[in-house]
Amino acid sequence: MLVTRPREQVAELAEGLRRRGAQVVEAPVIRIEGPTDLAPMDAAILRLPDFDWIVFTSANGVRSFLGRMRTLVSMFPRGCPKVAAIGPATAAALRAEGIRVDVLPKRFVAEEVFEALRQAGPLEGRQVLLPRADIARETLPELLRAAGAEVEVVVAYRTVAASEEISGALELVRDGRVDVVTFTSGSTVRSFLAAVRDKGELHGKFASASIGPITSRALRDAGFEPDIEASVYTVDGLIDAIERYFSEERESGRDTPLRRGKIH
Repeated sequence: MLVTRPREQVAELAEGLRRRGAQVVEAPVIRIEGPTDLAPMDAAILRLPDFDWIVFTSANGVRSFLGRMRTLVSMFPRGCPKVAAIGPATAAALRAEGIRVDVLPKRFVAEEVFEALRQAGPLEGRQVLLPRADIARETLPELLRAAGAEVEVVVAYRTVAASEEISGALELVRDGRVDVVTFTSGSTVRSFLAAVRDKGELHGKFASASIGPITSRALRDAGFEPDIEASVYTVDGLIDAIERYFSEERESGRDTPLRRGKIH
């Protein structure tokens, strides 16, 4: 199995797959870097008490934002703003820093974050801060603004293609020696496919495993129907979905890559 997560995050998924018996090739296709201009994030950090909500949509955003915050202010303000996290990994990153999470949706996508915030109280006139990736979807800020919130979006980190790290792994993919390529974000989809010149040759050579519907949408936009999609949009959910996929293939008796003895 090929794991395309950033180097800083690859261990959780890779080790989880190995514990289930998979052979794993670590091939990060993106790197996480700081923003090119720190001024907007710095200004927001210095005005944190002015916000009613701060919404984190990734653990990367938490780490980048709080890392910068520590250089500017002594601590995260208590009580205000309230804090929302898109999912359990983001919430865990916040709690590790001693920050209480006030809102955590049941499904880990932007639309559900909005619904959870709306249910937590009126949004009209509320000041909301969104520290996020440079290429994040506009869905959440648009929904919040439509509900009357005043939204400030700041770039907390950038996702940068790291195709030079996967050149060897791509040969395994082209040779049909990889059973599954895992994708945990739209960025991993786009960077992986950009690193492969002859995308058409990849069809049918591996099963694509998506962590959730947003990542699956990126695959479909690129012409690849995901073979596997996690029903719980977490690393553990993705591992469960991959294991379930191959269990069902074995039970059906179909000639899968796993049964043919390829790298998996």
